[in-house]
Amino acid sequence: MRVGNSPPPSEHRFERVSTDPNTCCAGHFTANETGPWGGLRRGHGVYHRGSPPAGLYTAEQRRRRDASPWTRVQAVLAPCQFAVFVISLCLVVRCLVTGHGIGIATASVVMKTMLLYAIMVTGSIWERDVFGRYLFAPAFFWEDVFSILVLFLHTAYLVAVAAGVTSIRTQLLIALAAYAAYAINATQFLRKFRAARQSHSEPASQAAAMTGGAP
Repeated sequence: MRVGNSPPPSEHRFERVSTDPNTCCAGHFTANETGPWGGLRRGHGVYHRGSPPAGLYTAEQRRRRDASPWTRVQAVLAPCQFAVFVISLCLVVRCLVTGHGIGIATASVVMKTMLLYAIMVTGSIWERDVFGRYLFAPAFFWEDVFSILVLFLHTAYLVAVAAGVTSIRTQLLIALAAYAAYAINATQFLRKFRAARQSHSEPASQAAAMTGGAP
């Protein structure tokens, strides 16, 4: 016999209250309240610490990533840009400290900026191939947001050099600000890809950890 709007008996499942710190009050739950690893999401049933975060790629997106030629382009451009960044950073700091080498320092920042433009354009095409949009795919939303700041600062440096409206020192400081933003953005991407690699290679251990099993 049903009372009020309560669900039919087939949708109930009762459990004793557990002393396990991963769980608390017991009650009923329906199938759509269970997490993909067997733990329950916040609802009417047993509460666990939470469900593991979704992976960076779905199976289909992973297939698209592996099939896209732009994946290999990014794999080449990214380390090239980083190598130029390290060399250019040394040249810019040297120029700021000694006042010498402005020409080669400027050339290095321009080269770094050109590589940034290349990786932004090809990266957008890669994102379109994998996620179906050129920018701000949910998996890389904040990385893309910060990339826009990096792009703006590098472009501001080029404008300052071309217009000649600022001192050499100011131009170099703009370059350092652009490089600081680039370093943060690169760290964002590295952490994201590392997490994706770990989630792909160790799904079982992550599921166990999230559901209160052995880490």
